[in-house]
Amino acid sequence: MLQKFRTFIQHDQLFGPNHTILVAVSGGVDSVVMCELMRQSHFRFAIAHCNFKLRGAESDADEEFVRHLAIVMDVPLHVKSFDTSSYAQVGGISLQMAARELRYAWFEELLDEFGYKYVANAHHLDDQAETFFINLLRGTGLSGLHGILSKQGRVIRPLLFATREEILEYAHVEGLQWREDSSNRSKKYLRNRLRHEVLPALTKIDSSFSRTLNNTIRILRETETIYRQKIDEGKADLIETSNNDVRILISWLEEFSPMETWLFELLRPYGFSYSVVEEIVNSLNSISGKIFFSPTHRLIRDRDYLIIESFIQIDEKCKEPIIAFDPLLETQPQLPVPVTFKVERFKNFVIPEGPAIACFDYDKLQYPLRMRHWRKGDFFFPFGSHGKKKLSDYFVDNKLSIDEKERLCLLTSGEDIIWVTGMRSDHRYRLTDSTKKVLVVELELPPEKPTCFLG
Repeated sequence: MLQKFRTFIQHDQLFGPNHTILVAVSGGVDSVVMCELMRQSHFRFAIAHCNFKLRGAESDADEEFVRHLAIVMDVPLHVKSFDTSSYAQVGGISLQMAARELRYAWFEELLDEFGYKYVANAHHLDDQAETFFINLLRGTGLSGLHGILSKQGRVIRPLLFATREEILEYAHVEGLQWREDSSNRSKKYLRNRLRHEVLPALTKIDSSFSRTLNNTIRILRETETIYRQKIDEGKADLIETSNNDVRILISWLEEFSPMETWLFELLRPYGFSYSVVEEIVNSLNSISGKIFFSPTHRLIRDRDYLIIESFIQIDEKCKEPIIAFDPLLETQPQLPVPVTFKVERFKNFVIPEGPAIACFDYDKLQYPLRMRHWRKGDFFFPFGSHGKKKLSDYFVDNKLSIDEKERLCLLTSGEDIIWVTGMRSDHRYRLTDSTKKVLVVELELPPEKPTCFLG
């Protein structure tokens, strides 16, 4: 066991002889055996123990056991207690997730403060098998089947070569003592049901089941490497970044097969589940405009593109109106869009042409003028007409996408929309024979893109 331990560390390049390792010790047999193997290998290490205060006196007894273990092994010890229940309640997460977040955040602090190279966890081959089946049941796809990695960031797992049975045998031979966690016997947790019911049944069929599965996981991991390389190549062709959002050209996506798998891999970083991806693919044969959601993003099925935006970006789009022009100010506000305001006398004024320029009767306007985004129920009186028109209908007539509608700049005077920038001004504020001064508003945009978008 000791030689296998050293060989595994060397083969997987977990750490070097001059590194000091922080060993996470619960007091259970796995972490106690890892400490003993570290000690017998003459590796430098310290012990870290988390008291999550979830099992009352039993948790405190675990802490006392680990304190005694550190004294016996003559290694540095770090202990911290957590109010795990309160943390879980405030965060709206499970106790298991809360404990995980708390311990890893603390481990990171210890690594930085004391200069430990890595934190070592005592996961072994049976944990590997349990994790494999948990991910299989959750439908995580190939990425969830590559199992627990022996080295991931600043976390190492030096026991990932051994089975639970081998660890117990070593503990008995060495005369080690350890603590039993009563919660490990509870079958309300999926991992425990797999541990006590499923894996023993599979081991009865094949006594070397854990090792056989570990070899399969290794092959899957290597297969995933090839798979990821192909996906990355496809991403370069399929993904476009525009105006801080991500776009996928639908006509190009349809050339990739199987489309559902390609799209799932493209959208997985944004939190979209496979079932939602299937709905998105089905929507490609219907009219545009449908919206799909993940916990962190939304996807708009536009006419030509699938447009992905984070909720943070969407919030940015919905900011309050900003002051665009105020004649009482000596210095005009800096705007996030390239627009200029100029006051001219109407006499001998020649009205310029082009969608990027709008002219208004200066004295009819209510100042300051503001810029904002479209809101449901907005309307204006399009130049050249005498009736009002809902902006939503105007957008449909002009074939604006949902994304374009949300980012379009509107110039307002009081509550009135006076310009759908780069598209149409309001008839009520047009120049007439009684006009004395003209406010000229110009977008400094290329002629092929005269429409102004915020965000």
